[in-house]
Amino acid sequence: MFEQTFKNIDDILHKDAGCSNELDYVEQTSWILFLKYLADFEKDKKTSAELTGKRYTEIVEKQFRWEVWAMPKTKDGKLDHQNALGGDDLKDFVDHKLFPYFKKFKASAESADTIEYKIGEIFNELKNKLQSGYNMREVINLVDELRFQSSAEKHEMSHLYEDKIKNMGNAGRNGGEYYTPRPLIKTIVKVVAPKIGDKIYDGAVGSAGFLVEAFEYLKGSKDLTTKDAEILQKKTFYGKEKKSLAYIIGTMNMILHGIEAPNIVHTNTLAENISDIQEKDRYNIVLANPPFGGKERAEVQQNFPIKTGETAFLFLQHFIKILKAGGSAGVVIKNTFLSNSDNASVSLRKLLLESCNLHTVLDLPGGTFTGAGVKTVILFFTKGEPTRKVWFYQLDLDRNLGKTNPLSENDLAEFIKLQKKKEDSENSWSVKIADVDTTTFDLSVKNPNRKEEAALRSPKEILHEMKSLDEKSELILNKIKKIIG
Repeated sequence: MFEQTFKNIDDILHKDAGCSNELDYVEQTSWILFLKYLADFEKDKKTSAELTGKRYTEIVEKQFRWEVWAMPKTKDGKLDHQNALGGDDLKDFVDHKLFPYFKKFKASAESADTIEYKIGEIFNELKNKLQSGYNMREVINLVDELRFQSSAEKHEMSHLYEDKIKNMGNAGRNGGEYYTPRPLIKTIVKVVAPKIGDKIYDGAVGSAGFLVEAFEYLKGSKDLTTKDAEILQKKTFYGKEKKSLAYIIGTMNMILHGIEAPNIVHTNTLAENISDIQEKDRYNIVLANPPFGGKERAEVQQNFPIKTGETAFLFLQHFIKILKAGGSAGVVIKNTFLSNSDNASVSLRKLLLESCNLHTVLDLPGGTFTGAGVKTVILFFTKGEPTRKVWFYQLDLDRNLGKTNPLSENDLAEFIKLQKKKEDSENSWSVKIADVDTTTFDLSVKNPNRKEEAALRSPKEILHEMKSLDEKSELILNKIKKIIG
């Protein structure tokens, strides 16, 4: 039912003049969905308070509550058409009263780790793009059918929202940067294996996929005490995101997964000088897929000891610096990082190998990231001791990956199994750093355990064979002619 509701909402947004693509659909669904979530959140809090004999003071003033402006109902539970806003009246109310009201929450909130602050941030970043109040009314009616009250409902809703983010990535343009395949994220989280009490960080948070999967992993890791649950809510997950829409989607995604006030900051991570990072700023775990291919300006590069325009290389320096001693990381990066011969690449590999234990490299096939032909590797490292040996695993699939044939958790099962003991196999091997050339620190080692296919012949060899075959053919033809003649 929920899935069909989302499809119906997209159909309405598709015909509105203010929404032109999948990015707009996600953005506009997000703010309406959030207000319905907020209404159910307040209802839950009120019920819980009443059961313990306490009084709950609602966050939202009466005229801005969902059941007043969006869905006033008659005694039989149906939409009260006489009091429900529609058309231009609805659009004017949303643009000139509702959004300005919620924007003020940011300034009046007690602190940044409250849901009031997040409400204010969401409405400061978003704007209503729906041009038709009639379309808006239809969307509101559909969203009202969605429920966020049982854990099963919240779970289903969060997965549907993830699907919307995935579709946005598949839509192309700049949407792909928001979505990392969930089977890959789950695998990275399992290998890094965070524990309750760890502070987990993603400095390129996007849709918050890494933080959400780490939350799901930790929730299922043990029976949570009240203290554990509070630690997970307020003192575990941290992120930074530069782009407005990604910031909102990441915040919404975490809220829908059950983290009430996500510690995500809307800022450019790379604008921070890494020499200013102090011990209090550091994290136990880094999980990230930083954007690659970007070209950062000279003033941004000045924040890093290794100057480079490649965004992902700046992020990697940031991640190494912001990890606590003994902390662990799982970071996605282009596979050319292992072999590029420019000064920045060589210096960065040297930094990584000398300051961290790069214990595992997962080499992924092309097509892992939908819409991006770039080949990637995952670097798994622990900070505080130099690398002695690197275990490599090359994911070799008997099919091409793409939109209709994505990566699955099953594809990565052998990697997880062998990684625990760093076992050799047809797809895995180890390299001692003592054997690596210290002038280049080149890590692009070919798999020694796989038989190479027959080497391609040179054009000269091919021409020689063609000439030989022609000569043989001519001899045979001459013999046939003599027999017939």
